[in-house]
Amino acid sequence: MSKVDSILASLGISLDIIASRGLIVYPEATELVVAEIGEKDREHLLVPAAAAAWVSLREAAHADGVVLAIVSAFRSVERQAEIVRTKLARGLSLEEILSVSAPPGYSEHHSGRAVDVTTEGVRPLELEFEGTDAFAWLSRRAERFGFVLSYPRQNRYGYLYEPWHWCFKESGELRHA
Repeated sequence: MSKVDSILASLGISLDIIASRGLIVYPEATELVVAEIGEKDREHLLVPAAAAAWVSLREAAHADGVVLAIVSAFRSVERQAEIVRTKLARGLSLEEILSVSAPPGYSEHHSGRAVDVTTEGVRPLELEFEGTDAFAWLSRRAERFGFVLSYPRQNRYGYLYEPWHWCFKESGELRHA
């Protein structure tokens, strides 16, 4: 049994649930660099190509008067498991949790290419982000920097809409995203 399978079993997440939603395994990135320093000096890590693209994207947005900041970037399988455990301890059902959080091993954040972003004047990780100039800017321009919205409304993976979650794709992947 793999480390991910053991963690999933300990959380009560069946492989049938994962298969039924067509979720993709994301191996943990091994080469990470600081893409941005956030609140409380928190280092937001990404793989080098995604970090460079993020810096270019953020600078272009800033030049257009749009402020973007990372809320979350790379996340280990263990950290993802901790998030699920915390939600279970708060009394949420697995169904509720898995509509907003990927099972450990299946989060784009493991790849070091995903970012959750925010902007001034909104609470992070909330749907109100969709109504911001930052979201409008990302919707028009992010793909030029290799970033795509991962979880639009009615996405094929069964996650709730996340207007703040963007993932860097290599140029060849953009055609298939």
